Amino acid sequence: MTGGVPPRVALVGANGHGRWHRRMIAALHAAGRLRLVALVDVRAPEPEPDAPTPPGTEVFTDHRAMLAASRPDVVVVCTPPHTHLPIARDVLAAGADLLLEKPPVLDLAEHRELLAASAAAGRAVQVNFQALGSAALAELTGALTAGRLGPVTGIATVAAWQRPDAYYARSPWAGRRSVDGRPALDGALANPLAHALMQCLAVAEAVTGAPVRPARIEVERYRVRPIEVDDTAILRLTPHAGPPVLAALTLAAEEHVAGDVLVTGGRGRAVLEYSTDRLRLPSDDRPRAVPGRQGLLANLLDHRATGAPLIAPLARTGPFTVVLDALRDAPEPTLLGGDLVRVVGDGPERVRVIRGVDEVLRAAAETGALPSEAGVPWATRPYVVDPPTPPSTRQDGTSHA
Repeated sequence: MTGGVPPRVALVGANGHGRWHRRMIAALHAAGRLRLVALVDVRAPEPEPDAPTPPGTEVFTDHRAMLAASRPDVVVVCTPPHTHLPIARDVLAAGADLLLEKPPVLDLAEHRELLAASAAAGRAVQVNFQALGSAALAELTGALTAGRLGPVTGIATVAAWQRPDAYYARSPWAGRRSVDGRPALDGALANPLAHALMQCLAVAEAVTGAPVRPARIEVERYRVRPIEVDDTAILRLTPHAGPPVLAALTLAAEEHVAGDVLVTGGRGRAVLEYSTDRLRLPSDDRPRAVPGRQGLLANLLDHRATGAPLIAPLARTGPFTVVLDALRDAPEPTLLGGDLVRVVGDGPERVRVIRGVDEVLRAAAETGALPSEAGVPWATRPYVVDPPTPPSTRQDGTSHA
């Protein structure tokens, strides 16, 4: 911010999940932290009662026309993942800082290109892994660096959600591996449950004091619908240094598990429910809420104004992108069916449930063993890859207020 004038902010992708961003922007607009100047979407913005559009906000169907006419200082991009890179390049070239919805890009080549574009433009790129702004995560990582859990031997996450038929009809790219020749990877690991894996990578980073460098990735991927990607995945990442990370995730759950991160050390286990910011350390009798979550757009504004460190700079998502790079080349997920899969409901709200999947995922998270190693009858051999080094280990952001 210069001379007390709030930065001009635009949102590209005003519908769908963009409505969540509109609510975040509206609160900051009302507080005088920013001025919303433009919304961009191929369809007219849907009404959002909690985020009325301020007078004078222009509406566009093309982001390039918006950049030329509105000249924003900050742009929030919430469009399908396979469109992120070209839009992000245009935003940076126009001289704006960027808040990019997760996943930022879908392979290492695109990650390198976006890092280079950010550096060339001298602009910041923050990725909207909003759970990284959690005070509960900060308390957990602080406990780890202080040695309160002793030597950490394993990091795992389990999340069990349900997604109905309507979820896979929400857009042309839903459940797709690629769109128009570009990766889409709209699976459980890459999109709805990406936060679970990113939280684990953040914890692993705290344990070693450096970003994770994956040495081996093993992943079992399954689906209960005729989609091109996984709705159930169990992934084990073995780093060059530090404890292994295991993510056990499904969108075909029996019972809802919001998302638990389990950290096992020589002095006990900590559990963070990342979506609710509830934390239990070995010294706690029960889980407790840890209030306080810093918004990533607010953090980006602070970065512009004072140079405050970004919470989720693009470079920090390098290890996550390594996983996506592996998924891009993985075989088609195994299709599960027959008596193993139970159908509940009908119409757009119909869900498909894998019998016993919650127990399978919990066991994997507790033991660190993949289902195929644990003798689960329907499990198949994992896809294994020894990935290259992430494109960057730097975690600073570059910006000019």
